Amino acid sequence: MKTSKLRGMSAMIALALSAGMAQASEAEGEFHGYLRAGVGSSSEKGPQSCFDLGGNTMKYRLGNECDSYFEGGYTKELAKSANGVSFVGTVWLSAYKNGSDFGNAKPEIAKAYMEAKGLDFLNGGVAWLGKRYYFRPDIHMLDLQYINLNGTGGGFDKIGLGPGKFSYAIFKDNDSNVFDAKTGKQLSSDAALRQNLIYEGVPVNQDGTLDAALSLISAQGTDRHNGWQLSVFHKQDKVFGGSNTVGIQYGVGPGTGVGGPCCDRIGSSGSTLLGSDVTRLRIFNDLVIQPTRQFSMEFVALMQRDKSNTGGSSTWTTLGARPVYAFTQNLKLQAELGTSRVTQANGGEALRLTKLTIAPTITMGESYWSRPELRAFVTYGKWNNAATAAVNASNNSGPVYGNNTSGTSVGIQLETWF
Repeated sequence: MKTSKLRGMSAMIALALSAGMAQASEAEGEFHGYLRAGVGSSSEKGPQSCFDLGGNTMKYRLGNECDSYFEGGYTKELAKSANGVSFVGTVWLSAYKNGSDFGNAKPEIAKAYMEAKGLDFLNGGVAWLGKRYYFRPDIHMLDLQYINLNGTGGGFDKIGLGPGKFSYAIFKDNDSNVFDAKTGKQLSSDAALRQNLIYEGVPVNQDGTLDAALSLISAQGTDRHNGWQLSVFHKQDKVFGGSNTVGIQYGVGPGTGVGGPCCDRIGSSGSTLLGSDVTRLRIFNDLVIQPTRQFSMEFVALMQRDKSNTGGSSTWTTLGARPVYAFTQNLKLQAELGTSRVTQANGGEALRLTKLTIAPTITMGESYWSRPELRAFVTYGKWNNAATAAVNASNNSGPVYGNNTSGTSVGIQLETWF
């Protein structure tokens, strides 16, 4: 069964690639995707080790990703009305493995949706329905999608309204029931109805815009809780050849994202078991600059506080930078230094982790965002005694560091998007 699924995915990729190469246009179809893969080892031998505090944090990713991931798919205009309205379908597959070999990674449908584009009664906006990625900007260096509204639902996108554009969508999250194992009686439901309202692209200063996103989450199970989140972002373009994003986010109950999809992301529904005492506050600044053709850098500063009556309060703070210098169009040297601190709710010593990577890189171009990149890397991690258990628990190769408070990994990695 797994073999046939993998063959099916391979066939689809081959078909999409051939169509995409024929002509990269919406009418003929386009193939897009993302791929990362690599291998490595560590100072403790065996598989590559990655340095992470786990829990409510994200790790610095250069030379520190111990997994393999692919996603890709096909977008095609399926029909066009006489008045120019275009009906476009998208299907994507993804495959993930927490290790260096995709092996028997299970392919899954990541996107399957239809859009109706250019609707006059929506002031040129888009109507859509299905399963999709939705409003998920990220801090690249941390692989942190600081808001992620992915899901299955429908809505209206980018309707011109005043100085900005308005979007509304409704999703069904965690769509399952809870049954008594002995009697088979339905006890409750994990399901939640999520409404998202986005107002984006509002000019507030020269080359600066404001985006706001609101999630309203209604629990559908017995003795479950509603929640919400509000996020506001300011993006400043043309900053030393790059851009700067400042964000402030606040979530309550399932609006924190805790207990929801990967990485407890803000935006989609977290667990509806969480009451209004559970809150998350996040403030961050993400700066990417390219002041010269050869030099670029990303810098991030972030604070996230998670709080509840039963769990107390824990705060994650992190500071990091990734400078990149291109010696030629196709050869770069990258470095990444990041340090994180997590306070413990019980008042114990804070967890601390610092990670440094050096990575010579073969690349397509000199830009910070140029891909593909073929990297070799050396990564060094250093943590305090309080963080030892967290680092071991988060390491994909197991608790190989024991009571040690430092380690090294080396390896090679490909990253590309297309």
